Amino acid sequence: MKNFSLLFNSVLCGVLGFLFIISLLWGESTVHSVSALTDWLMGKPSIEGVIVGKLRLPRTLLAIMVGGTLGLSGAVLQGYLRNPLADPGLLGVSGGAALGAVCVFYTGLFQISALLLPLGGLIGAGLSAVLLLGLVGQGGVLVLIVAGTALSVFTTALTALVLNLVPSPYAMFEILHWLMGSLSDRTMTDVWLALPGVCLGGAIMASCGSALDALTMGEDVAVSLGFRLGGVFGVQRRVVLGVAVAVGSCVAVSGAIGFVGLMVPHMLRPFVGYRPSRLLLPSFLMGAVLLLGADLGVRMLAHRAEIQLGVITVLLGVPVFFYRLLLYKQRTMF
Repeated sequence: MKNFSLLFNSVLCGVLGFLFIISLLWGESTVHSVSALTDWLMGKPSIEGVIVGKLRLPRTLLAIMVGGTLGLSGAVLQGYLRNPLADPGLLGVSGGAALGAVCVFYTGLFQISALLLPLGGLIGAGLSAVLLLGLVGQGGVLVLIVAGTALSVFTTALTALVLNLVPSPYAMFEILHWLMGSLSDRTMTDVWLALPGVCLGGAIMASCGSALDALTMGEDVAVSLGFRLGGVFGVQRRVVLGVAVAVGSCVAVSGAIGFVGLMVPHMLRPFVGYRPSRLLLPSFLMGAVLLLGADLGVRMLAHRAEIQLGVITVLLGVPVFFYRLLLYKQRTMF
């Protein structure tokens, strides 16, 4: 099984590397990626260097970061909550990040600097994470689910209120456009803004792998094996903090992109098994592959107006989820 997992992860890395190269090469203008990257890194004022270094490279890196983070977060949450329907949006942090960005639109601060938009999203995600941790306290899984659902509904309602109060149709269009999720017109500044949160949150989630395996046998067994579920450094707080930091950082720069975290673990379990720790790395890689491939599809289909990436992920994810549901019903019937 270990050899198969290594082979499977190697295949995913190979596919991701291939899509990475295609993403740098693909576009309306044909460029030589190596020389273009060299020109960009050396600071030479060439058109190819600007196209690859300032337009395509940030978009490609963000697709890998956001997709990988969503896939990893979905696997961690489904493993911790023992719920196949869990996804990063369950905790309400995504809604908090969206609310923060929408408030920046509403107040007009985004006209001062484009940097204020992702910063507003990060602040919203941070406040949501603090509020969630305060609501959960020492409560268990059920308390986390209820608190996360309540926070998600609350941030959604506040976002709808802000949309209702927006005086300008142009601002309304910009807000709705952002809420649907996209990676277009992003820069390396967005990459550097999201990178610390993605790395920190991903490391925290990865540290929970062994505890997630133990939790498949029940909380009492996990405690008897030496894993602390509650407390400051408990598994629950690490899961919440890791997901909140990583997903909040991603939503702040990409907008709301749904269904990736829910869909990826279901796609991988037939290949890597149901052990949560073995699902973490493949989920990150598969999430990155899925979102980068979807973004390439968006760019290929673009004619007059580019389809929002969040719309594509939902359209891809729902049929896969329905297929998995039909397989599950067939197994239970027989």
